[in-house]
Parts: sequence; C-alpha cells; structure tokens
Amino acid sequence: MSHLGGSGLPEIDTSRAHPARVYDYLLGGKDNFPADQAVAEQVLAAVPTAGAMARANRAFLQRAVRFLAADHGIRQFLDIGTGLPTQGNVHEIAQDVAPDARVVYVDNDPIVHVHANALLAGNSTTVMLADLRQPEAILQAPKVREVLDFDQPIAVLLVAILHFIRDDENPAGIVRQLRDAIAPGSALVISHATADLDEQAATAAARAYDQATSPLTLRSYPIVLGFLDGFALVRPGLVPLSEWRPDPDTPGPGAVWGYGGVGWWS
Repeated sequence: MSHLGGSGLPEIDTSRAHPARVYDYLLGGKDNFPADQAVAEQVLAAVPTAGAMARANRAFLQRAVRFLAADHGIRQFLDIGTGLPTQGNVHEIAQDVAPDARVVYVDNDPIVHVHANALLAGNSTTVMLADLRQPEAILQAPKVREVLDFDQPIAVLLVAILHFIRDDENPAGIVRQLRDAIAPGSALVISHATADLDEQAATAAARAYDQATSPLTLRSYPIVLGFLDGFALVRPGLVPLSEWRPDPDTPGPGAVWGYGGVGWWS
C-alpha cells in the first residue's frame, strides 16, 4: 500500500509494476513505466495475443455497462479496480445512455487516482483511492455515499480485478460483502482470467505478475462461477468474454482466456 507524502498526496512507487499500468500498456496506453512495460512484455512473450485479450475485456465492460444502463435502467455504477482512464470509460458509456448516471471509480494505484481525479471527477462522478481487499472501507466512505444511494440499484463492476485477489485474501467473501450491501435490482459484473483454454501459456503469463504489486491468480470456470453465487445470471451466463452479447458488426478477437458475466441481485 502506498502512503502519504508531505503534500498530502499519495507517494507513487514506479519501481514495481502495478496491474493497472500493465493493463494500460497492453491496451496501448502511455501511462506506464519501465517496470510495468517489462511485465507486460513478459506476458506478451508467453501470450502474443494478450493485447487483443485486454481490448476484449475492455469491450466486454463497455457492452455490460451499456446493457445495464440502456436495457435495465441502472443509473449508479461502482467500478472497483477501474484502471487508468482510457477511451470508453464507464461514465462515458453510461452517461451517453443516461446523462444522470452516477459513477464511483475505485483503484489502489495512486497514479490511477491522480489521473482519474484530473480527468473524470465531476458532480456525478468521483474517484477514490482504496483497495478491494477492504470492501467495508469502500462501502462506508463518505465520498462514495455522497454519489451513490445504496437504497437504489447499483451495478458493481469487478472487471479484471478478482484475479489479483489471492485465495487466502478470501475473494468470495469480499464479493459477498459487496452483494449484501446493495439493494434488490442491483447487478454484479465480473471478468476473470483463466488457464482453462491453455494452461501452460496462461501460467507462464501469470508468472510475470509475480514481480508486480499483486500476483495473478488464474481460476477455473466453476470457481469463477462461484463468485456469482446468489445472483441470477443474465443470458448467456458466464462465458468467454468475447461471447457475452457481442456486437453483431464487430469481428471477434479470437480466443480470449477470460470469463465474463452479469448477475442480478434480488
């Protein structure tokens, strides 16, 4: 965890890779450092299509947000592990459908916090520096409660973040805490990396994250499905990311080693 410097802002450690900045590199972004680039290049060496997979994950997020806002009237989004701002952010997708949509972004990388505060913060959008491993701190934060009404439906977005929570950190318990805090009619969106399709290559890619601030834990389909326990799955269920309600006019990215799904809480 980062700490605060004399200015009151979090000190930024660029000597170790952070998953948000590795992801930024894989997406073709510029807000990353040599340590992040080194890990990303190791991932690409093991899985040359990792960049396409990162883009497929981003596209899944955008489709899910659009679906929830346009088809089901969700107007509140809690995006935990948001990553660095890039094209097609959650608030842009949601507010394109519903200008009154409200979004809280949460990430534990101070660089994400600084960039997001500068670019995204507004009356209906806020940014919080916090860690998914401490869900109660997120749920009870005044700046979260100022934007989101927990008596009304909220979409909780855990996109490409649970695989950075180790088994001994109880990811299922974290999801249950979030689930128990949201009102009926709320939704959970998850995506998660897996080794189900190519164990050897995926494991080699995951090993690169051992140098990062959070290791990557690959999980099988039944375990990922368990994170949606208690939720009613939206069709087509938990599926490979590119197969979740794909845009008909967009060619698929090929094999994507990750699952995505949306569930309703009632």
